[in-house]
Amino acid sequence: MTDGTVEPGDDGTAGSVTDGTVQPGDDGTAEPVTGGTAASRGPWRGWRVAAEEALYGPGGFYHRAEGPAGHFRTSVHASPLFAGAVARLLCRVDGVLGNPPVLDFVDMAAGRGELAAGVLAALPAEVAARTRVHAVERAARPPDLDTRIHWRAEPPPGATGLLFANEWLDNVPVDVAETDAAGVPRRVLVRADGAERLGEPVAGDDARWLARWWPPAPEAGLRAEIGLPRDLAWASAVGTLERGLAVAVDYAHALDARPPFGTLTGFRDGRGTAPVPDGSCDLTAHVALDACAAAPAGTSSRPLPAPRLLRQRDALRALGVDGARPPLALALEHPAAYVRALASAGAAAELTAPGGLGDFGWLLQPVAVPAAPLLLDPEP
Repeated sequence: MTDGTVEPGDDGTAGSVTDGTVQPGDDGTAEPVTGGTAASRGPWRGWRVAAEEALYGPGGFYHRAEGPAGHFRTSVHASPLFAGAVARLLCRVDGVLGNPPVLDFVDMAAGRGELAAGVLAALPAEVAARTRVHAVERAARPPDLDTRIHWRAEPPPGATGLLFANEWLDNVPVDVAETDAAGVPRRVLVRADGAERLGEPVAGDDARWLARWWPPAPEAGLRAEIGLPRDLAWASAVGTLERGLAVAVDYAHALDARPPFGTLTGFRDGRGTAPVPDGSCDLTAHVALDACAAAPAGTSSRPLPAPRLLRQRDALRALGVDGARPPLALALEHPAAYVRALASAGAAAELTAPGGLGDFGWLLQPVAVPAAPLLLDPEP
């Protein structure tokens, strides 16, 4: 859930009418949307700018020594079965590419390198020997990380292989819009203590994004998260691939079921908390993956195969992770093997569970390769 950083622009807004910093009174509104301490704690800013600083600025949340795993658990941390499935997907990509002498695996939002190391360990020896692993992360390289893993602030240009972004896009900061009493969507401004107020009307590219992907509701108080920076970040990441497959995995929503009050929240010490942009907690919001899926085709200089969206449970089942319990006969014939298989089935069930990790969205974008073998269609 950390930002591997493909910046959408100098200020990340691509056409917004503000740079995200508005002092009280600049837009003529005065009433806060939510409470906070009476004393001012810094300027009023849009959520995108505030979250960027709180997460990735000096002393920000993702520069803490404990790393993301100290505060929340992703599929990577839930079970090594996840890294094994990603390794099998990389092998599929390798086959479609014709087993190139150098095969790239790019781990976006690498955290402390857990997925990169897990995939490298799960690969067949022959494939691992040809694989160049890139961990893309803003935080410093962990001192004990496998020396075969290249640590980078940005994805490498011209990669041939698999770019995998697990819980990256949800941490690409976005602005929040709220409909005011007159039915006008306005940018929500926030201070470092979490107090909020309404700012200027949403305009420009942000307004066009809302109209297309999250049409503002007329009722006062309803919210939307402006996902344009994520679309641009995803398109930029896909653009670094010369050939291969790009995958984004995140908790997501679609156009026909956007949450009416948004999804912005905080996480600290394994628990949800109020989102406060002071560096004390993770700040995350669900991803409009359907909007991200459409973005690369609009920015690429070359034609791209159609992307595919599916649930994690379907993707992992296509990669051999299904949660099926072992037969009871195995308990009599090989008790130790049965216990291992039962534990594996339990871990697989967690990764594919409805209402949990299994509901995560997977976005698959082939690049300059035959798409059919890589779209994780179920076995006939």
